[in-house]
Amino acid sequence: MSCASCALSVETILSAQDGVKSCAVNFADNSVAIEFDPSQTKDINLKKSVQDAGYDLILNIKNNSEESNQLHEATLNRIRQNTIWSGVFALPIMIIGMFFMDMPYGNYIMWVLATPVLLVWGRIFYINAWHQLKIKKANMDSLVALSTSIAYVFSVFNTLNPQYWHSRGLHPHVYFEASVVIIFFILFGKWLEEKAKSNTSNAIKKLIGLQPKTVSLLQHNHTTIQVPIDQIKKEDIIVVKPGDKIPVDGIVVSGESFVDESSINGEPIPVLKNINTKVFTGTINQKGTINISAQKVGDETLLAQIIKMVQEAQGSKAPIQKNVDKIASVFVPTVMAISLITFIVWMVFGIENSFTYGLLSAITVLVIACPCALGLATPTAIMVGIGKGAQLGILIKDAEVLELSKNINAIILDKTGTITEGKPKVESLVWNKQLSDIKELSQILFSIESKSEHPLAQSVCDYLKQTDAVAIDGFENITGKGVKAYINDVSYFVGSLSFMTDLKLTLSDDLQKEFNNYSEQAYTVFAFSNQQEVLALIAITDKIKETSILAIKGLQEMGIEVYMLTGDSEAAAKNVASKTGIKFYKSSVMPQDKAAFTKELQSKGKVVAMVGDGINDSNALAQADVSFAMAKGSDIAMDVAKVTIMSSDLMQLLKAIQLSRLTVSKIRQNLFWAFVYNVIGIPLAAGILFPVNGFLLNPMIAGGAMALSSVSVVTNSLLLKFKKI
Repeated sequence: MSCASCALSVETILSAQDGVKSCAVNFADNSVAIEFDPSQTKDINLKKSVQDAGYDLILNIKNNSEESNQLHEATLNRIRQNTIWSGVFALPIMIIGMFFMDMPYGNYIMWVLATPVLLVWGRIFYINAWHQLKIKKANMDSLVALSTSIAYVFSVFNTLNPQYWHSRGLHPHVYFEASVVIIFFILFGKWLEEKAKSNTSNAIKKLIGLQPKTVSLLQHNHTTIQVPIDQIKKEDIIVVKPGDKIPVDGIVVSGESFVDESSINGEPIPVLKNINTKVFTGTINQKGTINISAQKVGDETLLAQIIKMVQEAQGSKAPIQKNVDKIASVFVPTVMAISLITFIVWMVFGIENSFTYGLLSAITVLVIACPCALGLATPTAIMVGIGKGAQLGILIKDAEVLELSKNINAIILDKTGTITEGKPKVESLVWNKQLSDIKELSQILFSIESKSEHPLAQSVCDYLKQTDAVAIDGFENITGKGVKAYINDVSYFVGSLSFMTDLKLTLSDDLQKEFNNYSEQAYTVFAFSNQQEVLALIAITDKIKETSILAIKGLQEMGIEVYMLTGDSEAAAKNVASKTGIKFYKSSVMPQDKAAFTKELQSKGKVVAMVGDGINDSNALAQADVSFAMAKGSDIAMDVAKVTIMSSDLMQLLKAIQLSRLTVSKIRQNLFWAFVYNVIGIPLAAGILFPVNGFLLNPMIAGGAMALSSVSVVTNSLLLKFKKI
């Protein structure tokens, strides 16, 4: 495809086929995403429909795969060769046409040199234009073919019949140099454009490059062999040495090491991996050798899913692109009409040499018009923006959400796991001061909590992890209150303060003082007792992430209202809200209440974003205009959300919104310059300044300007890669 009109033609052709439900052509990376019913049509039929229109559809290869890259490289080499040879032949034509116009047989020499430029190295323009004509369409190739062939045929006529003009008192000018230089400049521009376009998908290429091609497979005799990655099956044991990339998603079965997971979640701090911890494809083993059992291979791995998500997002269309497509569909016919009107106006005013001026101006109008810049403005910025997001650990599902995110003015945050770490920890374990056998009681508490299924029990076990366990004679869960255990004929209880009240136990003065202190700080407090007295208080807190306060402040500075909804108590919610600077919060909120509150904000005209990590957040995530899931939460939340943040850091949310605003800004800049270029360039080419100061734009300069307009749009998009977020 050579321009936005081509992309629209392919899209129209494919959309018209039986069984095709949706179709989106991405001009920036020459790909198409088609959803179709295989019972109504086959992919080979889709291929034929595209070929009948003069294009081609390559099936069964993945975009940015090795095969795809080879095809792109072959195209790039062909354009480069055509550019070089057209330049070699164009140079002497320019020298003769500009400095040796009166040399004997000069016109014939230029004719001989110009012919292979048009018919050999520039033939692609004429072939494509012919295919477009057959389906009653027109594109950029039509403009190039029409303008250069008019200049060429006019020059051939003047070379063979100079007397026709001499008899009318006019000099028979030839414009071979205009036709060949236009071809050269546009080929040169296409070459630069293709090179620049390939850089827009660098993020995907880097992600694909994260998976090693061979791995060390552990044999039954404990030796290792190198095998291709595609031969690895689930449950295979793979040896990963320091410095190696982890080839599959798996579980560590032996060894211990730190793993750099920045390629997946954007977090630079390596993570300790030991037995039974998960590892992911494309992350880098840093210190020790680890053996991993393959759990997900090939397209099932997290990295493969990320690559697929990013590719689909890069190929999707932003809402603003739909308006550009409408303009692109009428752009080329409109330019052809303007070119014809330009020629007619010159002839009507009938000044000296009006035919020559009119013809040159009509050619220049055809040459300078640039549908490519319009076609590249949005998709190149989208590709770079989504690619940059992937490198930052921010996965954006489609272009629409990228465009919409810049309008967010209200954001709802879940508390647990989003603002806080989501990992309850024992902040303090306070014993009754009258006790003397604390070591033995610690062993009893550890043993009881090891048996308990309560979510908070594990945090106590972690706190007392160096403690030895003792034998438990009996164990009983008391629903909604706590647990009861029998050790050496003594009953012990762990549970809420209301449970202690039911047992007719009261706190000692020192424990009561501690309880009041913990309550003020909104800690979760429960007690450990025997039948006679409360032995200890355990205070548990879910710490606020260090970056949450900074992120919330940053969101508020961007003019976004921040709301916190939590199922936790009023005291806990108030405590977190005050520490993070959140003005609006609700406690004891049920999952359906989150969705209802989202709807309430939307009814007030807010563009609402929801951030969550649990199954209980999925309703609200689905209701929100833009939904963000923290990847360390549930799979359901990630499936529902439009944006997945691969770490648990709220600063990534801030970066996602900043990235959206920067990307949309780039799209608008690109579209502005693409429109301004055509709005200024086409009237200049038509000769609007000629009556004022005698200025006429040279067709060769118009060709160069047209070529550079596309390159400048792609280059502007690529600058987004270097923006610090």
